[in-house]
Amino acid sequence: MNHQQPTQDLQAYLAGSWSVERTLLDRASGTQGTFTGVVRYSLKPGGGLDYREDGTMHWPTHSGPAFREYVLLPGATPESMDVFFPDGRPFHAMSFTEQGNQDTHWCDPDDYRVKYVYAGPDAFSFRWDVHGPAKDLLLESRMTRIDAGRQP
Repeated sequence: MNHQQPTQDLQAYLAGSWSVERTLLDRASGTQGTFTGVVRYSLKPGGGLDYREDGTMHWPTHSGPAFREYVLLPGATPESMDVFFPDGRPFHAMSFTEQGNQDTHWCDPDDYRVKYVYAGPDAFSFRWDVHGPAKDLLLESRMTRIDAGRQP
């Protein structure tokens, strides 16, 4: 089997538009939901990316439009980026490398663990596993490049 190597320049890899399909599971209640939409990674002047996710969430207590935003700044190496909330608070590090494809985020009182998986030049996935007294969630996202086959 031919295993493709993760991208060496994460910012260049991410830049552009991606479709996102996310499954949502609340393990405590067994509640399931979905989010379907588009993620745009837009280049920021001076480096980094603005992340904007727009789509439709289906959950028993809410069905309708949903969005989120993050800021990604260059990480310690070109293979990584540091993800921040829009207000500047640090969130986690993103990478596909074997050493860096997992990270954690403490959101009192819950522990968030993320794992990124490179699936080729036009696809990747990530999974958030959330545990704590307030939440017991599994959020799995599959990303597919909308402008697949583009030339760099």
